[in-house]
Amino acid sequence: MPASTAVNATAAALLGLLHSALTDAGLLKLGKQGPRASQQYVITQPGRRAFKSWLMAGGGADSLRSPLVLRLLHSRSLTVRQRADLVRTARVAYAVRLDGARSAARSESDPYEKAVADFAVAHTRAMVKLLDAIPVE
Repeated sequence: MPASTAVNATAAALLGLLHSALTDAGLLKLGKQGPRASQQYVITQPGRRAFKSWLMAGGGADSLRSPLVLRLLHSRSLTVRQRADLVRTARVAYAVRLDGARSAARSESDPYEKAVADFAVAHTRAMVKLLDAIPVE
């Protein structure tokens, strides 16, 4: 099972704002009321067109946006103990993530989802390799 990402109040608030904005733009409409007052949404025809347009917008290189990579870049400013703690806790988290990614990749049969699952394994391995390269002494 892949490692889960914690949902915080900020993420939940952003999702609510996103739903509202997409509904106001006519890209989503309210669907059935779910359990515990949850709200389902249905993508509209204009929403489908906008999604297809986004998919076709190009495949340029992504930006690397990783708070951990940024912290590691500047980790020479930490004490030896702080840096060792940063690397140790990240290694533990990435070991769990790697187990989940490998499991997901092994069980995936859809070629598109398999390609993304294999990428997740490779990306996680690259993060582990980066952590291994950071001097902790």
